[in-house]
Amino acid sequence: MSSKVGLYRLDLMSSSERSQLLKRAEDDLSDFLGKVDPIIEAVRLEGDAALARFAREFDKAPLDADSIAVTGSEIDRAFDELDGEMVDVLEYAADNIRRFHQEQMPGELWMKEIRPGVLVGERFTPIDSVACYSPRGKGSFPSVTLMTSIPAVVAGVPEAVIVTPAGPDGRVDPATLVAARLAGIEQVYKAGGAQAVAAVAFGTATIPACRKIVGPGSPWFVAGRQRLQHLIDTGLPAGPSEVIVMADETTHASLAALDVIIESEHGADSSAFLVTWSEELALRAQQKIPEYWGHMSARQVEHSSAVLGGPRGGVILTTDAQSAYDFINDYAPEHLQILSKNPYEHLSHIRNAAEILLGEHAAGSIANYMMGPNCVLPTSGAAHTHSPLGVHDFLKSCSIGHVTRSGYDEMAPKTHRFASYEGFDAHANAVSELRDAAFKEN
Repeated sequence: MSSKVGLYRLDLMSSSERSQLLKRAEDDLSDFLGKVDPIIEAVRLEGDAALARFAREFDKAPLDADSIAVTGSEIDRAFDELDGEMVDVLEYAADNIRRFHQEQMPGELWMKEIRPGVLVGERFTPIDSVACYSPRGKGSFPSVTLMTSIPAVVAGVPEAVIVTPAGPDGRVDPATLVAARLAGIEQVYKAGGAQAVAAVAFGTATIPACRKIVGPGSPWFVAGRQRLQHLIDTGLPAGPSEVIVMADETTHASLAALDVIIESEHGADSSAFLVTWSEELALRAQQKIPEYWGHMSARQVEHSSAVLGGPRGGVILTTDAQSAYDFINDYAPEHLQILSKNPYEHLSHIRNAAEILLGEHAAGSIANYMMGPNCVLPTSGAAHTHSPLGVHDFLKSCSIGHVTRSGYDEMAPKTHRFASYEGFDAHANAVSELRDAAFKEN
């Protein structure tokens, strides 16, 4: 374990060195793709028996094929086991998350007359079935359970289920079960990694086949999604955690150091950079980070120091604000925190980030647990084209069109000309005098 935090002077780096800073752990899954194939095939052929075997092998969980599903009594017991304060915290978080996602919901139907007699619009309906994945390998994540499950319920998904690994005692983390019930989901299944993806892609005797799976996970889980994306919608790319904390000269180096550590403690495969054009702040924060490690457990320090002292973390010093904006937009981070007395003056310069937290009090921890916007976010540069998880991930829209006679009379000749140009006779015939003749027939 190193106590040294990396410092990169961006203007002195070559283009290839700069490109290396943009790389994430999940960029190369070659070590995992081949290994998940036999796991997927076993689940396809053996179903619950394979899930139980892999739970025993990978999670050290003593499961058999009959104990894959979490029972209602197990969820009841989770409420009894979890201390009341934590239940209250989960309820508070669930309420904020629900309020945010209710505001996201579009109207069921909109229609607009764009020309006389021509009405167009959209209708929104929920996806039939969705699996929400809650990882466990580096801990338990009831926050992810809330963030994936609540928007599914708000969107009205008829069959929403949760898949999550069991622990060595064969049980699901109690806070995760409490979160599931608070979200409104009772169907919880003990399965993790690539085998969980396979279970909801194929379906087993216990676990229903689903149309989509959402949520973050390990490289095994991500590799499983890649292999099965022809069978199940695998949602937005959500892999190992990543953050950029951008700090200007108006803020405190200690705050920057405190906040850049947040995502780095998830694991050595995370990414975390402090970006600033203030050399004084950069050097002070570099010194301060190891001081804060003194307030963390040995395991979390091991994770954080591996990130902030490795190739995917540290302090990046730029020559000016524009260079910082350019790096951030190239990186397209999962989490971006803007530390400044005037954060809004920087906001318009950022185009690519999944989440932007503004100001010195918007700690990433608050966003991850309490604020309400979803913390399941696109990673590995996917924020260039993807949005955070939300109700729209559990909805689909269909276009609606209604044409009256007056609208038809205006558009038919133009449609006939267009179809004729492209050489589609049936298209043209359907808006020709043949249509008028068809109306006159019995």
